[in-house]
Amino acid sequence: MSVTELYSRYTRVWIPDPEEVWKPAEIIKDYKEGDTVLHLKLEDESTLEYSIGPKDHALPFLRNPDILVGENDLTALSYLHEPAVLHNLKVRFLESNHIYTYCGIVLVAINPYEQLQIYGEEVINAYSGQNMGDMDPHIFAVAEEAYKQMARDEKNQSIIVSGESGAGKTVSAKYAMRFFATVGGSANDTSVEEKVLASSPIMEAIGNAKTTRNDNSSRFGKYIQIGFDRRYHIIGANMRTYLLEKSRVVFQAEEERNYHIFYQLCASSSLPEFKDLTLTSAEDFTYTSLGENIFIEGVNDAEDLVKTKEALTMLGVKEIHQVSIFKVIASILHLGNVGIVSERDGESCHINRDDTHLHHFCRLLGIEQEQMEHWLCRRKLVTTAETYVKNVSYAQAVNARDALAKHIYAHLFDWIVEHINKALHTSTKQHSFIGVLDIYGFETFEINSFEQFCINYANEKLQQQFNSHVFKLEQEEYMKEQIPWTLIDFYDNQPCIDLIEAKLGILDLLDEECKVPKGTDQNWAQKLYSKHSKSGHFEKPRMSNRSFIVVHFADKVEYQCDGFLEKNRDTVYEEQINILKASQFQLVADLFNDGKDAGPPSATSKTSKINVRAAKPAPKGHNREHRKTVGTQFRNSLHLLMDTLNATTPHYVRCIKPNDFKESFVFDSRRAVQQLRACGVLETIRISAAGYPSRWTYPDFFSRYRVLMTKKDMTIGDKKQVCKNLLETLIKDPDKFQFGKTKIFFRAGQVAYLEKLRADKFRFACINIQKTVRGWLQRIRYRKIRKSAITLQRYGRGYLARRYAEMLRLTRAALICQKQYRMVRVRREYLRTRRAVITIQAFARGMFIRRLYQEFLLHHKAMIIQKTIRGWLVRKKYLRARYAAIVIQCFYRRVRAKRQLKQLKIEARSAEHLKNLSVGMENKIVQLQKKMDNQSKEYKTQNEQLVVTNTALGSEVTKLQKEVETLRSRQTAGTQVTSLQEELEKLRAELQEANAQKKQIEEEFSNEKQGLEQRVEELEKENSLLKKEKEEMNRRIQTSNQGQGGDVSQKEIRLQVELDEERQRYQNLVKEYSRLEQRYENLQEDMSSTKFHPGHRRNHSNQSSLGSDSNYPSINMSEAGDTDDTIQQVEEMGIEKAAMDLSVFMKLQKRVRELEQERKRLQTNLEKVEELSKHKGNEPKSSTSEDDINADLAYNSLKRQELETENKKLKNDLNELRKAVADKASDNNSSNELQEGYNLLLNQLKAANEELDVRKEEVLMLKTQIVNSTRQSENINHIDSNDGSEWTDNKKPVDSEDTVDAPDLKNKAQDWGYLNEDGELGLAYQGLKQVARLLEAQLQTQSRQHKDELEALHTQIELLKDNLEKKQEMLDHFSTLSPEALVEFSVQQEITRLTNENLDLKELVEKLEKNEKKLKKQLRIYMKKVQELEVSQATKSRPELTRQVTVQRKEKDFEGMLEYYKDDEALLVKTLITDMKPNAVSATVPCLPAYILFMCIRHADYINDDQKVHSLLTANINAIKKVLKRNNDDFEMTSFWLANTSRLLHCLKQYSGDEAFMTQNTAKQNEHCLKNFDLAEYRQVLSDLSIQIYQQLVRVAEGIMQPMIVSAMLESESIPSLAGVKPMGYRNRSSSLDCESGGPVGYTLQALIKQLGQFYTIMADHGLDPEISQQVVRQLFYSINAVTLNNLLLRKDVCSWSTGMQLRYNISQLEEWLRGKNLHQSGAVATIEPVIQAAQLLQVKKKTSQDAEAICSLCTALSLQQIVKILNLYTPLNEFEERVTVSFIREIQNRLQDRIENNQLLVDTKYTFPVLFPYTPSALSLETVHIPASLSLDFLTRV
Repeated sequence: MSVTELYSRYTRVWIPDPEEVWKPAEIIKDYKEGDTVLHLKLEDESTLEYSIGPKDHALPFLRNPDILVGENDLTALSYLHEPAVLHNLKVRFLESNHIYTYCGIVLVAINPYEQLQIYGEEVINAYSGQNMGDMDPHIFAVAEEAYKQMARDEKNQSIIVSGESGAGKTVSAKYAMRFFATVGGSANDTSVEEKVLASSPIMEAIGNAKTTRNDNSSRFGKYIQIGFDRRYHIIGANMRTYLLEKSRVVFQAEEERNYHIFYQLCASSSLPEFKDLTLTSAEDFTYTSLGENIFIEGVNDAEDLVKTKEALTMLGVKEIHQVSIFKVIASILHLGNVGIVSERDGESCHINRDDTHLHHFCRLLGIEQEQMEHWLCRRKLVTTAETYVKNVSYAQAVNARDALAKHIYAHLFDWIVEHINKALHTSTKQHSFIGVLDIYGFETFEINSFEQFCINYANEKLQQQFNSHVFKLEQEEYMKEQIPWTLIDFYDNQPCIDLIEAKLGILDLLDEECKVPKGTDQNWAQKLYSKHSKSGHFEKPRMSNRSFIVVHFADKVEYQCDGFLEKNRDTVYEEQINILKASQFQLVADLFNDGKDAGPPSATSKTSKINVRAAKPAPKGHNREHRKTVGTQFRNSLHLLMDTLNATTPHYVRCIKPNDFKESFVFDSRRAVQQLRACGVLETIRISAAGYPSRWTYPDFFSRYRVLMTKKDMTIGDKKQVCKNLLETLIKDPDKFQFGKTKIFFRAGQVAYLEKLRADKFRFACINIQKTVRGWLQRIRYRKIRKSAITLQRYGRGYLARRYAEMLRLTRAALICQKQYRMVRVRREYLRTRRAVITIQAFARGMFIRRLYQEFLLHHKAMIIQKTIRGWLVRKKYLRARYAAIVIQCFYRRVRAKRQLKQLKIEARSAEHLKNLSVGMENKIVQLQKKMDNQSKEYKTQNEQLVVTNTALGSEVTKLQKEVETLRSRQTAGTQVTSLQEELEKLRAELQEANAQKKQIEEEFSNEKQGLEQRVEELEKENSLLKKEKEEMNRRIQTSNQGQGGDVSQKEIRLQVELDEERQRYQNLVKEYSRLEQRYENLQEDMSSTKFHPGHRRNHSNQSSLGSDSNYPSINMSEAGDTDDTIQQVEEMGIEKAAMDLSVFMKLQKRVRELEQERKRLQTNLEKVEELSKHKGNEPKSSTSEDDINADLAYNSLKRQELETENKKLKNDLNELRKAVADKASDNNSSNELQEGYNLLLNQLKAANEELDVRKEEVLMLKTQIVNSTRQSENINHIDSNDGSEWTDNKKPVDSEDTVDAPDLKNKAQDWGYLNEDGELGLAYQGLKQVARLLEAQLQTQSRQHKDELEALHTQIELLKDNLEKKQEMLDHFSTLSPEALVEFSVQQEITRLTNENLDLKELVEKLEKNEKKLKKQLRIYMKKVQELEVSQATKSRPELTRQVTVQRKEKDFEGMLEYYKDDEALLVKTLITDMKPNAVSATVPCLPAYILFMCIRHADYINDDQKVHSLLTANINAIKKVLKRNNDDFEMTSFWLANTSRLLHCLKQYSGDEAFMTQNTAKQNEHCLKNFDLAEYRQVLSDLSIQIYQQLVRVAEGIMQPMIVSAMLESESIPSLAGVKPMGYRNRSSSLDCESGGPVGYTLQALIKQLGQFYTIMADHGLDPEISQQVVRQLFYSINAVTLNNLLLRKDVCSWSTGMQLRYNISQLEEWLRGKNLHQSGAVATIEPVIQAAQLLQVKKKTSQDAEAICSLCTALSLQQIVKILNLYTPLNEFEERVTVSFIREIQNRLQDRIENNQLLVDTKYTFPVLFPYTPSALSLETVHIPASLSLDFLTRV
């Protein structure tokens, strides 16, 4: 194509601009060769005449087509030049907010100055395992490429991150290390990856500072090597640092800060642990206040110090070392504040004695203050003969102080780096490593010094390595494709490097000048002028003799010579260093010790071919190493770095700073171009443009440009030949393209030319289409107009005729109306007159009647008054007569009474009366005498029984009498009175103390009572609130039930979500447990492989074998606490003593009594419930009473279950004790005495067991009564609700494991809780109601207990009062007795007390004797039964199992059980589980192993052998786990055992005997229920195991589908010839692909659907419940949605209209598959709703406000971030399709900014829906199960 064709009219070009660097323009006049002016039109519609010439101005750069703008890879652009690169980066950064862009092998990262949500763990998972060209550019893609190449090529890798200060180098390196830590996490629990990440905050604290360009600028370079083992897990790391900016410690420019650690310590100075540092604000210290701004916006230095300390702790730095580090840092601040005072002569100086900062400096470092004060102001001069001490000037002293501060900080920095390397070092052999180089970019300032010179020198070396690597890759690409190539000329900066580092170069002359005693910077500059003035890379400034210019690859830089020699020498006075060496603190001494041990060798030095040494050797004494200059050390470490990089495969990240103001998403073109030139991006473009930058594979080229082919070309089958023929026809110059093996290579601009031809072809076709369509539209328009005219005429004529007919009708209607109106008017007048006459008559008649009524009323009232008065007069007369009669009677009776009293007084004085009284007294005396005789006899009998006691007490009484006589003789009456008074005072004190205690008890009781009352009030309030919430919930749900038409209310959805979340949390715990269990088993296998222990260790029989394989408790009826102690006591005492010691069995009897009390209490509660139910049968029932009854029933049911469990445990304990005693007794049969003890013990145990059985029967009877009462209450509720029978047809009993109460749904038909599909919502609400009722029951119980406690306390108080009164009476009695009587009374009281105690002991002995007789009798009964059982077992022998191999069905009544012997259990497990193959039972009943196992469990339950049940179930669970572990990637095996495990769980429920699970059983199935054991706990174990298997099944299925999803959903062409292909760059199929094998296998949608069909068929064949299969399909569809949507959000090449159409078609095929399998109700379609909406978003219009509104209403399942991301990624495939504008995206954001949603961009691919196992009973009868002969189960016997 000629120049004139390229620069024709409408061609767009780039022209230079002083502000925007480049600006676009359009040619408005064709260019002809020889023209000196190019006529252009700018974007503002203004014209410009652009001068061109062969020398001054060349032709402007051509612009790329719009279709190529915004490409992921800059090398995909057709025209490769600076303006195209700048524009592409600007468009991606500002319009699409994409900060990453590929440029060949370089990742260009632009700092957004804003936190973006693109670095989460879900993004890491999305990029992990992906090819570099398949996803959008990202730092994670580069890291994944390095990780993949390391694993594939087994070669070490390096990631080189460079850029200016503030460009984001440190953050990029940090994210790369985070990716490696996540993807290559350590295989064990050493947390090496966490330590690697923990090193970042430490290095940022001590090596980063705020500058004018960056708030967190790294002031040193570092290279971190992350080591990996052979499995590519992180095992360790090593860090090397380069050129720390030590001058920042003592000087900072304006608006800059010192290193962060200083400000962190000052901000935390108020903390107690930092009080010893005596720090204050950073403004008070010279070294931290030079920049005049100590704060950074948005940064909390105190919080950062906490993070720094946590990181130091994680890396193993001890607390004492941390304190020492902080002391050294604080001492540097104090050193900067040391005041140096100049003397008058100006040649010397001194420091004040009372300088506090010098004191703190010496104290913190542990050195002598006087010595440091002396040598800070002096120095020592050593000559060959003498040693001089010389004073130094003020300036020299300040410089020496600053040099010392820099020296201390540099050594501390090296010490911390060394200890970080020690913490990251590992002894494991390193297989390979990935290095991350975070190094400073090219820098140029107004004043450039020694640091900038070293930085730019390092960038020269890195640029040379980069150029050679890019050239090498280009050469390899051409050779691999076998195309001819010529040597590409690229910039070689070796001359500039020689100028710096060669012999007599800049560094060499600098070192030489440093050795001269009086060398100066000016002398060194003159040497540079004389030596290098002829060099092309060295220049001398015109206006300066103290600076020089170096022409670097990026720009010219002028360096100021001042300070070069001092910084290169880096000298510190030896005397000051010696003082520090003598520090009393070990850390400070170690920092400067000459013999300091070297750190551990890096991991790389052992395994890599590169000898890795420390980047900067530690300074040493006066040896040669210590005298090395800084320049020499930096050059050596740089050479070592280059050797390391050259031995690895490099990956480049170039960070760009978009502006100097740190504003988010602001792009300064001039600053960006400077950095692009400096970092080598444009050099990469130049090298690529010099060859063949555009590359197409043959299939992609054919698909894109087939519109340019002829029909003849399309018939050729070889696409490669078709492409060759097309290019030879279109492009005449053969040098413009080359044909490789797999690709076509184009020169720059050729792809744009082909795009122009393609656009012209489309434009011509569009014109033809438009012409045809417009003609067709005009013809249709004419026909419509003609048809409309005819229609209008017809309607007009009809309208006129109808109007005339209407006029005739109106005329006739008017006449009729007049006639009717006149008639109505006359009739109304007549009716009005008639009504008036009738009204007058009515009023007149009423008046006459009312007058007559008034007269009758007056007569009636007069009669009533007369009647009342007459009655009152008669009553008054009667009362007066009655009162007079009563008075007369009273007077008469009084007279008679006086007469009788007088007569009685006379009789009392007579003798006859006295005789009668004496006779009565004599009778009473006789009776009392007889009673005394009887009491004396009883007293004698008691004395005979207490002879032994009386004899013992006699001696004591004698002694007491002797003592009394002695006291009588010695003491006078006065002393006795005194002692009695003292004793009286003591008793009074005790009484007062008792009263005080009583008051205290009363106060405590009142306080406790108040607390309990408050608690009761709180509980009542809570209960009332719960009731209100329950009523409100009932009201709302009933209202929604009445008003809904099929839609589920929002509250039900929220309850459902909460239920799913709760189930999800539980299942996540199960999943986490299975993961830990797997890890534990792996560790066990590792241990067994390293060390083998022969023999087999058997667990104790009462220990569950689940201990190692399950975290569930053993279901064996484990020993109760008291029984445990009893068995242990028997073993310790021996059988002989235990048999005769009744105290051994007292605990068992105590337990029996407790059970009896509990049974009585339950019986009482049951009677109360029955009374309440009877009472409520006669009265209306209230909701509150029903709640109380249900609460009591639930509480009693729970108590009953607890009692049954305890009974079973106690029974098992007795069996274990019996076996243990029998075993020991059988071992010692020779001892008859031992045998008798055994028999006695056994009889006692049997008696206790018999009594327990009786208690068990009573509890079962109680259970039956409670169940009956529950049924009655349910029947009553059923009578009240008869309208909801429609819910009973499709409901199944719900799993009782997942609900609080699950009654028969037939009795709950009207309940609103069963509105949803499975009833979980209703059951959850019922569970809340039951919980509320239980709380009410507990509250009532607590109140009853509280009342009982109050009564008990009242009783105690009354007893205390009685005791106090008795003591008071005794005290009063004592005070009245004489001393002799007092002693006799005391003795008598003691004898009475001893007598009472003796009687109590006698009663206790009698009770014990009765109990002993009873227990002996029971033991004899049990002994007899045991002997009979032993005889029957001895006579019974094991029968021979001789029958047919297949168990045939016989015409006899089988009970559906299978019998086996204990020894055959291992064989049964091995046959049915371990060696079972799914195809072995494919032709039989589904889930046959589950039925067989349950039939064996039934037989063990039938014979009441709990050990057998426990052993079989435990062995089955463990065997299933082992099988699944062995086949952890086999979908068929996992599905098989999921079906069998769930079926075994359903069998345990169906035959458990619970009514909730028996509603669908047949009568025969109800007969097969378990009789003796409640296996509810085992059901929970199996439920958890089913969850684990389900999760493994989903994980296996997702692992199989994962590689297929992206290819099938996004890449395969389900609709042929729909997808378009865009030009791709270097990254389209990165080097991580295996090009020799043709790349990865492509999957189609049909392959994905076929795989889904296989999964569903396998699950159906194995008999898996349909509900579970639906949940598996739903989870798999969620995985398809997550993977597809994540790839769509991270791939620009698939965000197009054609991809949306293709994706929508693929989704419709999946929906069709769901409908074909009848799975459309499984919820799978809802899980793929986000990807459906994403496909629709790609297809809808995206221009107007109406389109924005439609998108907002359409994309409800997508988040705002996802919508914006898709719109930003949307790419037109041709020029006729418009891009999405930025304003449209902003409008979408404004419309959706109030939407409440998750800000997560990507979908969580690891999310798992909570699984629900609904109860599905089997209709199969157990007696009809057939066992195939192929299973070899001939050792089983049908029962």
